[in-house]
Amino acid sequence: MASPDSWMREFNDASKLADEISGMISGRSSLPPSGPETQRHMSATRRKVTILRTKLETLQSLLSKLPNKQSITGKEINRRKDMLTNLSSKADQMAIALNMSSLANRQNLLGPDKKMDDIMSRTADLDNHGLVSFQRQIMKEQDEGLEKLEETVISTKHIALAVNEELDLHAMLLDNLDQHVDSTNSNLQRVQKKLAVLNKRTKGGCSSLILLVIAVVILIIVTWALIKYL
Repeated sequence: MASPDSWMREFNDASKLADEISGMISGRSSLPPSGPETQRHMSATRRKVTILRTKLETLQSLLSKLPNKQSITGKEINRRKDMLTNLSSKADQMAIALNMSSLANRQNLLGPDKKMDDIMSRTADLDNHGLVSFQRQIMKEQDEGLEKLEETVISTKHIALAVNEELDLHAMLLDNLDQHVDSTNSNLQRVQKKLAVLNKRTKGGCSSLILLVIAVVILIIVTWALIKYL
């Protein structure tokens, strides 16, 4: 059978757990955006949030039964209801902050990461309805950011495809140029061989021509001498 004191002890434990979760969420900003350490930290925080919600449900159930089982005034019941409502609101705020932190990688892609302290301050004065609306607004902004990111990715993909086609074209042109260079080199080698053969023939022809010229000169001299002395 639960007593008022036992209910307060349970509430104090839940309050301490909420403070611990708040510190863990605030400490998330000092961790890397991703990695095993960050994942372990987030998993531990989620488990504690689940435990806190279970404690709050238990406290709510016990509080509704206290008037029938214990001597407690209506004013005290209302005071404890207010305490439980405030702690539940704090738990909702931390749940939203945890969701924002879980989406840290996506937020980093979309823009500057939102600090948990800023989120907590923005949700401090909101009731449950306001918290739900705030969370929907954040999710809508993230969805819009994802749409813009998708457009950027598609545009980048098209640019990459165009660059790839351009590279393929340049590769084909280089292959053709290489073939033309090989063909030109082969033609040049054939021409060089022909020039070498022609050079040899030309040298031999020059020698014969010189001998012929010398013979003609000698013949002219002999003929001139014969005519002169005969």
